[in-house]
Amino acid sequence: MILQLLKRYREIVAYLFWGVMSTVVSWGSYSLFAIMFANQVGEVHIFNWKFSMVVVIANVLSWLCAITFAFFTNKIWVFESKSWKRKVWLPELGKFLSSRMITGIVEMIGVPLLVSLGLNQTIYGVEGMVAKILVSVIVVLLNYVFSKLFVFKD
Repeated sequence: MILQLLKRYREIVAYLFWGVMSTVVSWGSYSLFAIMFANQVGEVHIFNWKFSMVVVIANVLSWLCAITFAFFTNKIWVFESKSWKRKVWLPELGKFLSSRMITGIVEMIGVPLLVSLGLNQTIYGVEGMVAKILVSVIVVLLNYVFSKLFVFKD
């Protein structure tokens, strides 16, 4: 029974597994970069909001690490797009990056904005981690929809 369910929902199960792994890459690299830059950069003021440059820099770098990891895992194991012919993988990469740019904007604006609005609680001493987690949930859902309907469609 469980094996039948796994076969039936293989794509969703694979996406959830690799999505969790991408999230681990994102959160782990975010933590690493936030700690690395903790005492090296200041803040920037946009309108009446104050943004921590540590949060902004760590968020951008962790996003780059996560989308690189996600492209390969989604291509190979989630949506099983096996071809590495240039005419196949280059358009996939272009569509993948385009869709991730959209959700990247959500993340790049969402995390610092939530931190500036007061959701700046730390987890294990990492500034803005609660906001990072909340925005990550929204981004994962959007990424699946974009990948399924736009990037790796049959």
